[in-house]
Parts: sequence; structure tokens; C-alpha cells
Amino acid sequence: MDISKAEQRILHVLAQGGCIELRRDEDGTLEEMNCVTRDGWYYAGLSEFIFRKLKYRRMISSKGGRPYRITKLGLTRVRSQLDNR
Repeated sequence: MDISKAEQRILHVLAQGGCIELRRDEDGTLEEMNCVTRDGWYYAGLSEFIFRKLKYRRMISSKGGRPYRITKLGLTRVRSQLDNR
């Protein structure tokens, strides 16, 4: 399975300890989505399209209402690089 560069960047952030936080309104519709690095910085490269693609391919998951993290499948799919570029 081939993944795009944008998906790779998100998976690298998640593989290093980051997470994806979602905020929903009262109706349950998605209001805000943030990709947070392990240092607490916000990564701006996340779109709803990329999020849904990663979730559909089961590379990220959330358990018990917690933020989305990378799965073992996502770890095997991401290409390891020395400086993540």
C-alpha cells in the first residue's frame, strides 16, 4: 500500500509520540481537528481528507474517547527516515 507524502508526515509525527485531537459540537459533527506533536506544538499539515484516509486504512485509532494515535499497522507502513524529511 502506497501512502502520500502528506500522510507520511502525519504518521511520522504520530510515530514520534504525537496525537490527533478532535473537538465535536453537541450534534457530534466535527468542529476542530488538531495534530499535536510530542512537544506540544500544533502541526498544520492535517486535513479532514487525510484524517479520514488514515482512519479508513486503520493506520490511526482512538480508544475510549482518547486522542487518535498511530496503530501497529501505521508503524509498519510509514517509511523510517533519519531526519523525517
